Amino acid sequence: MPKRRQLRAFDLKQIYSFESLIGVDEAGRGALAGPVVAAAVVVNQAFLEGRWAVGRSGRVNDSKLLTPADREELFAEFEALAAQGQIHAHHGTAHVAEIEQLNILGATKLAMRRALEGICPPTAFARKTEPDLFASAEEMENFSPTVSAHIVIDGLRLRNFPYPHTPLVNGDGRSLCIAMASIVAKVTRDRLMNTFDAKHPGYGFAQHKGYGTEEHRDAVRRLGRCPQHRELFLRKLLARRVDPAQLDMFG
Repeated sequence: MPKRRQLRAFDLKQIYSFESLIGVDEAGRGALAGPVVAAAVVVNQAFLEGRWAVGRSGRVNDSKLLTPADREELFAEFEALAAQGQIHAHHGTAHVAEIEQLNILGATKLAMRRALEGICPPTAFARKTEPDLFASAEEMENFSPTVSAHIVIDGLRLRNFPYPHTPLVNGDGRSLCIAMASIVAKVTRDRLMNTFDAKHPGYGFAQHKGYGTEEHRDAVRRLGRCPQHRELFLRKLLARRVDPAQLDMFG
């Protein structure tokens, strides 16, 4: 079976005994500038067995492995699918000030929570066994399971996160709905970086999307930082305490 077709087959196994499957991923976690954006995409078994998923989902992959044109084309198809009620998608953003306040992990969890809250509140999901997955005692007291959904999130388990979930390392290369979420997050963030390019000319945000390329670092040395730069990330990089090669340059 071709690798991309395995994404759909994987989700068909994951959705077993649930009404829906929700994939979550982020973009921008390793950038030097701009927000971190997360997306959540909801699919059900009818969608996974339907015409689009059978005939078209083989083009879906981890957003980092697709060209910008491919991502935009798929994003437009996702919008059409959402308008038809075949899927549901929502994104959440954590801005630079929140990254500075919460650190990048905290901001990533905030963006993911905002993406999921656009679909359903945490209290609507069936309780799992780990109480630390719920954000507060109040949410646990008000617990009322109304949604049968399996949430799969790219990466490691998120502690102190209000949604019960299954972590999937390299999930954007294993699960169709996570790969779809990765595309929604990436396209949404890229469009934001294009607007920041117009507001802060000279840094090349439209080209590198805020990642630590040599061109970007040279621009910061010439122009200094702008309000979209993450001060701690930038300070460490320019002080050569971080190897640019270790940053996620494409996510």
